[in-house]
Amino acid sequence: MTSILSPRLDHRLVTERIVLEPASVAFSHQLLEYQIDNRAHLQPWEPLRRSDFFTLDTMAARARTMANGMAAGEALHWLMLEGDTVIGECNFTNIVRGPFLACHLGYSIDHRREGRGLMREALTATIDYVFERVGLHRIMASYRPENTRSERLLSALGFEREGYARAYLKINGAWADHVLTALINPAV
Repeated sequence: MTSILSPRLDHRLVTERIVLEPASVAFSHQLLEYQIDNRAHLQPWEPLRRSDFFTLDTMAARARTMANGMAAGEALHWLMLEGDTVIGECNFTNIVRGPFLACHLGYSIDHRREGRGLMREALTATIDYVFERVGLHRIMASYRPENTRSERLLSALGFEREGYARAYLKINGAWADHVLTALINPAV
């Protein structure tokens, strides 16, 4: 098991139905298409987005920031691909080393691909990578109480409820309550 992320960013993963590519500026166009196509679908679950978020310049800057975070060992950002189309994202952010060895998980999927098990497939592969290759001990994920899809997904992946946080994150312009969950690496 390794505990250091490679600055070469060779974290490409392949599952039965999808490819998970590390975020990079090379995917800016596809990332923009994904964000525009899923704008209404993702709006209730994400921070309020200004109109300039949905531009190629912003997506390129976002992809560059994600790549820089991976190079620094602070995050892992995967784009879920079917062919060359981005159909979702898996993000492990705020990676903390030392005695904590933990991170936060965030994810999203295209509105037309919900309910097909693709996110579970992607998260199974990426969680295995984070535990086995990066050596983290804890992955934390939160969801809004009304997001029953995330609740079922996280539960199926083995995440356990650890608490309830009032006004935890500013989502879609308002402070929103969240259920706090975590998954512990049994090998660390």
